[in-house]
Amino acid sequence: MTLKFNHKVFFQPLIILLIIAITLGIGFRFFHLDKKVYWYDEVHTSLRVAGFSRGYIDPELYQNQIIPAQQLQKYQQIKPQSTFAGTLKSLAFENPHHPPLYYLIGRLWMQKFGSSITASRSLPALISLLSLPLIYILGRQLFNSHLTALLATIFLALSPVEILFAQTARQYSLVTVLTIASSILLWQALDSRSWKKWGLYSIVSALGLYTHLFFSLTLISHGIFVISNCFLSNYTKINSSKNKANLSKFQLLIKTLPLDFFRASVVIIILYLPWIIIVINNLQRVYDRTNWVRESVSFNFLVENWVLSFSSLFIDVNFRDFSFDNNGIYLLRLLFLIIITCGIYKVCRSCNLSTKLFILTSIFIPFMILVIPDLVSGGRHSAVTRYLISCFPAIYLSVAYLLGRYLSQKYWRVVLAILLTASIASCTLSAFSDTWWNKGLSYSNAEIAKKLNARDTPILLSDIGDNYTNTGDLISLSYLLDDQVRLLLLSRSPNLEMVADESEIFVFRPSERLEEAIKGKQWEFQSLVGRKLLRVTKK
Repeated sequence: MTLKFNHKVFFQPLIILLIIAITLGIGFRFFHLDKKVYWYDEVHTSLRVAGFSRGYIDPELYQNQIIPAQQLQKYQQIKPQSTFAGTLKSLAFENPHHPPLYYLIGRLWMQKFGSSITASRSLPALISLLSLPLIYILGRQLFNSHLTALLATIFLALSPVEILFAQTARQYSLVTVLTIASSILLWQALDSRSWKKWGLYSIVSALGLYTHLFFSLTLISHGIFVISNCFLSNYTKINSSKNKANLSKFQLLIKTLPLDFFRASVVIIILYLPWIIIVINNLQRVYDRTNWVRESVSFNFLVENWVLSFSSLFIDVNFRDFSFDNNGIYLLRLLFLIIITCGIYKVCRSCNLSTKLFILTSIFIPFMILVIPDLVSGGRHSAVTRYLISCFPAIYLSVAYLLGRYLSQKYWRVVLAILLTASIASCTLSAFSDTWWNKGLSYSNAEIAKKLNARDTPILLSDIGDNYTNTGDLISLSYLLDDQVRLLLLSRSPNLEMVADESEIFVFRPSERLEEAIKGKQWEFQSLVGRKLLRVTKK
């Protein structure tokens, strides 16, 4: 029997728990905002927001010149005489796969609060707070239960992965907010059939697309939900009703489709058409910029990252070096996947058709759209945690529904305690760390900076790199380097004579061309941090 929210035995403890969870969640979102590495992607957020382009920066930097590391940070501040048009142009011509909404909001934010790491990360942290009341509203709509809605709010507030996204100067928090908001409006529009609700749904959905291209996964899941719910809800009625018009069952089913949804879809496409045109006109650039996700990986790699991505909603130790060989971590995470599976199963067994279809389509449609290409033609789309954002709200709601149904039983109260303890412990570990698994290319920059800062007269050699990623990573590193560290940024014809004899020479992610030039000088390499930081010794 479903627990009612007005049971006094659960009312006060849950309200207290909600207050504590939200307080902790807010605290974790804003605690040590500037502690973790400001990584490659965040650097490019600030770069685009400030109105710079790589076409402007790279030729200016790589000219066989020695500069202080901090000088790179001028490209993180608003470009003189630039406007919002500069931000749009930078995205449209160099990163068309990143729609402009978050960057334009970021531009306003940077003009008002500056370009420091704390200022840049405060924006997504604040945006993330909007998701808390929204998931409560969605939980009430889906399950008509205060208890389930409260638990879902608690889970999202303390989710380690949501807090990571909230502390990342990227658009992921905004995607979460718009995913939940569009789902709320879809339910309200289907229930009321009000053109105003459909209009709001169209606007919010268009804003989602202007935030991230993968918001389209949410819209596809909405479309499949609406169509399948309509067909399955009406199939039995059509089977048993008298067909006076002598229409086929398929024709009768087609007549029951909510045309308002399709009208709203047309409006969304029209609203998004300007950016669709930009993407089509720059399709080759989009393909080139996203080539890394099409690189073939092993099936084991995919499975490991699926386990890690979905379990990180409730538990998240730093899984940078995770492997199935580490049975302890794997089994620990598997426990949380079992709880998630139980939640989805309970929704399927106990909820009405519309609710279970919504939960299933919200989780599995985005996931399968990413998984199938990876399995068929190779790639790692489904292994990228941030691409799975569309799936996450429905998972919080499923687990909340499971626990809400059985919270009167001691065993399930223990499960709730385990979930909350794991989340709080994970967030605490992350809060005091200077890097984490989501820092990608820049994961090792904190370690690199410590080694360079420990030297008296270090000079760091680098060039644009074989895959043109060194600019963003060097700017990321510059935030961590002390004043005595100098950079020698080399052109395609590197001039190594500029290196003073008394300097301690290090090389950062050298291209093959730079490696050959160094070897030609008969200098010897010593690896300090993989291939990212090498020490050079003159013979």
